[in-house]
Amino acid sequence: MLRLPPFRYYAPRSLDDALRILSDHGPEAQIVAGGTDLYPKMKRRQIEPRVLVGVRSIPELSRITWMERDGVTLGAGITLARVLAHEDLAVAYPALARACAVIAHPPIRSMGTIGGNLCVDTRCTYYDQTFFWREALGFCLKKDGTVCPVAPGGTRCWAVSSSDGAPVMIALGAMLRLVGPRGERMIAAEEFYRDDGIQYLAKAPEEILVEVMLPREEGWKSTYWKLRRRGAIDFPVLGVAVAMRMESGRCWDARIVLGAVGSCPKRIREAEDILKGNPLEPDVIEAAARVVSRVIRPLENADFLHLYRKKMASVFTQRALRELTGGLSEGEVPCHN
Repeated sequence: MLRLPPFRYYAPRSLDDALRILSDHGPEAQIVAGGTDLYPKMKRRQIEPRVLVGVRSIPELSRITWMERDGVTLGAGITLARVLAHEDLAVAYPALARACAVIAHPPIRSMGTIGGNLCVDTRCTYYDQTFFWREALGFCLKKDGTVCPVAPGGTRCWAVSSSDGAPVMIALGAMLRLVGPRGERMIAAEEFYRDDGIQYLAKAPEEILVEVMLPREEGWKSTYWKLRRRGAIDFPVLGVAVAMRMESGRCWDARIVLGAVGSCPKRIREAEDILKGNPLEPDVIEAAARVVSRVIRPLENADFLHLYRKKMASVFTQRALRELTGGLSEGEVPCHN
């Protein structure tokens, strides 16, 4: 049985207290909310903090605030299950509800949080193993080693973005509020992620993700499609988030974002440009989907062959677009666990 290493746990009840603890302990401290990803990684010695700062008791992280014209603000500590139980959120932001519904399974969704999923660690076949397995391999660049087995001749880590929420938030145009020792700042979800398997967030370790702000834009529709080997539990090996504004039968704006095909979510602007200003006829949808498949470069460090994932990126993009235009057959509608 894998066991947690020793650590000290703090449960501050205010942002100021949490920031002070993080500052006092520096690199030894780690933020934890639900812990559904962190604790298993601590057991495998992938992440080794000596101090954990629990943020679940901080009021700002557990609020849902509706603004009549500006959308909704979600506290980063809100559980995935709470999002799913909120009917107004599901109506206003279908892609968010879909993403939360296909993350793991009910017990995990009852513990895991929106902020935790947005900040979840990148994954890789060579990294997500026990300490003894990684030691036998000689470790990897992401933890304790000097070489990335995915690309041994390179100098970077190719671990894959594993968040279902990240591509959805980018597609929805979300803004994130971070609070740190130097004050607070706002950052677009699209700018929050870096194309680096190790330094994958544009967030300092001592900063806390406090809120996610979703705009309410009239006429927009959204959806999310996820590929994984099993119908439950598994992380995505492909996620396709699409948000689109239709008017008079034409697409006037669109965002297509793919997750789990690189170290950060990938927005496919070339495909978006094909859609804009055009009626979403089958040939237009197929042309956009071909571009998606051509642009992405998945590597052999996740489940399924990379060529299959490229093919499914095209298939899932077509299905997402057809869903938003009412063109899906009953058998193609994705099921939720």
